[in-house]
Amino acid sequence: MEGKRSRFTAQERVRLLRRHLVDKVAVSEICEKEGIQPTQFYQWQKQFFENGAAAFERQSPKKDRREAERVAALEAKLRKKDEVISELMEDHVKLKKELGEL
Repeated sequence: MEGKRSRFTAQERVRLLRRHLVDKVAVSEICEKEGIQPTQFYQWQKQFFENGAAAFERQSPKKDRREAERVAALEAKLRKKDEVISELMEDHVKLKKELGEL
């Protein structure tokens, strides 16, 4: 893999980190086999531990409900805006036809 830049998915990164942390495979061995730099591996590990708490956080039902209400309100607002734009475009086309521009 020398000279070839590859992109690893989140699942692949976790798999590689797991090999090191659980299976006790040396970082150098993983990096050599996968063609990545050790600094990149350690960046992934740092990011993994910094964001790991999110896996254990629970969203409250109240927060979920507020989020759903917010999404519904925004969707309604968007539908209303689309209706207004549609009416304006319809009037615009009608006016252009009356003026002989279409």
